[in-house]
Amino acid sequence: MPELPDITVYIEALRRRILGAGLERVRIVSPFLLRTVEPPVASVEGNKVVELRRLGKRICIGVEGGNWLVLHLMIAGRLHWFEKSGESKGESGGAGRDKGGRKAGAAKVKLGGRQNLAAFEFSNGTLVWTEAGSQKRASLHLAAGEDGLREFDPGGLEVLECSLGEFAEVLRSENHTLKRALTDPRWFSGIGNAYSDEILWAAKLSPTTLTQNMKDEDVARLFEATRVTLREWVQRLRAETGGKFPEKVTAFRAEMAVHGKYKQACPRCGSKIQRIKYAANETNYCATCQTGGKLLADRAFSRLLREDWPRTLEELEMKMREKSTAESLRHREVKR
Repeated sequence: MPELPDITVYIEALRRRILGAGLERVRIVSPFLLRTVEPPVASVEGNKVVELRRLGKRICIGVEGGNWLVLHLMIAGRLHWFEKSGESKGESGGAGRDKGGRKAGAAKVKLGGRQNLAAFEFSNGTLVWTEAGSQKRASLHLAAGEDGLREFDPGGLEVLECSLGEFAEVLRSENHTLKRALTDPRWFSGIGNAYSDEILWAAKLSPTTLTQNMKDEDVARLFEATRVTLREWVQRLRAETGGKFPEKVTAFRAEMAVHGKYKQACPRCGSKIQRIKYAANETNYCATCQTGGKLLADRAFSRLLREDWPRTLEELEMKMREKSTAESLRHREVKR
């Protein structure tokens, strides 16, 4: 799911393109996308864009008259921009192509593909919204004025704008694991599964540490790591896109330290990255750097292994050697 750095760069790219432009038409293809009835879609058509804003992980587009379009991309939602001139800026996967194989411009954008959700036609180009996969989770809401927009604000603290004291107060307001606390939009704004992994690795803290058990120095280290990590990734994504529209938005990046790097080497100590797998999510961490060598129970395997679940990296390596030896002996027996 696009998080604070991704949404920030999306909004900056949109601001350069549609701020002051007229929203001529909204074309919605997916019947699952629009989640509100009032105000109607027609109320934003024919008005100029006057403001763009991030609200947690949502993109908010404000138009003349006070109404807002609130876009929640969820896990697989992505945006693609097409110039009015007929040229697409960046590699887009959402629009059709003309007979010569070239990507269609704003006046020619077709929305027949399964991934296409909607198109927002502006006076200078078209913004296409796509969502990969069969589970349509992305959502579009319309809000009337600031009061209406406020209803979509989960209330999370903006970490890049708060003090250490404010951060500590929210963090310790309830006793939960650090992973849950960082990713709860009611507590902290814009942080999800990917960047929480990177933040906790940078802070050298376990994802299962309970917030009310943390020492002051640990809270301060987490606060600093959160701010540094988010700012570094915003700068990195800005440099990557340049003046183009961001098209390579993903939760898995080669430059990340631990997220999506299960069994790969930790860039700080060289130990293999571990994971906690639950439902459709996965938390990645370095046992050496973050948990003092302790392996955190992975639900995908610990229920099967029970008492055989390795508690440390040393036990894991020993079991892996035992497994390798057993497999070698088995192969020898088969050959005989």
